[in-house]
Amino acid sequence: MATPESTVFIHNSADRPGIPTQVIQGFREAWSRRQLIRWLVQADVKKKGSDTVLGNVWWVLDPLLQMAVYVILVSIIFERKQPDYPLWVFSAILPWKWFTSSVGDSISSVVMQGQLIRQLQFPKVVLPLSATFAGVVNFAFGMIPLFGLMVLFYRDRLTPLILLIPVIAVVQLVFTLSFSLALAAANVFLRDIGNMSRHVLRMWWYLSPGIYSIETLQNSNGLKAHPEILRLLEANPIAILFTAYHSVIYGTSDGGPPVMPDWSSLGILLLVSLVLVLVGMAIFKRLEPSFAKVL
Repeated sequence: MATPESTVFIHNSADRPGIPTQVIQGFREAWSRRQLIRWLVQADVKKKGSDTVLGNVWWVLDPLLQMAVYVILVSIIFERKQPDYPLWVFSAILPWKWFTSSVGDSISSVVMQGQLIRQLQFPKVVLPLSATFAGVVNFAFGMIPLFGLMVLFYRDRLTPLILLIPVIAVVQLVFTLSFSLALAAANVFLRDIGNMSRHVLRMWWYLSPGIYSIETLQNSNGLKAHPEILRLLEANPIAILFTAYHSVIYGTSDGGPPVMPDWSSLGILLLVSLVLVLVGMAIFKRLEPSFAKVL
């Protein structure tokens, strides 16, 4: 006997518009419902703030606590010496926490509103978009401890280049949106995506130069024997973002002062991310008509 999951993909192709039309329709729906997205972002931030005693203060405390863990692990236990290491790791923890929270919330954004989707007719694309943009607000909260650390302990690294953080953040936002759209739609049909993503993201963090520098990978004897793996790790989009944040916040990996980020790498990542956003929107709009049948 056929289950709902086994029949949701059977549609009359003549009844649905082409992929380019669906993508354009998706962006139009998002723009026309921008006030709804703003309201959902505000509601999400308020809800997360009211679920715990400390509320949104956790966006200040959590990266600081994570920083303390890695400082103890790397600097004390492994005795790895790097100037101002707490600032190094903190400038990677903040964007990573934004990325993982946005992706995680987006994955469950459609499934969590199953009852609403069955009862009301509205553009579902606002759900992963609002979850992603809510992460921007939380990232802004994370800037508070960053500036606090720099003013109190690393004033010599506080330069005008720090004003480039929003520019790098825009590239990260576009990159994150592509994952949010595609995974939010796929999770409706494959619920294991939520569990699998946590393990994939954990591995992704350790394969990215967050707690170590890209030069550490380049100097690794094991990777020197496998240059193709090294090239893949260097092309890691998160590695590009981490390197850019490190450049304007911390400086060079040898302890030098902040420098300009690699604009060519960021530009390429932005272009690739824009293409992936189109792909993500196409996937979402293609699967959207079947959401109510599965949820």
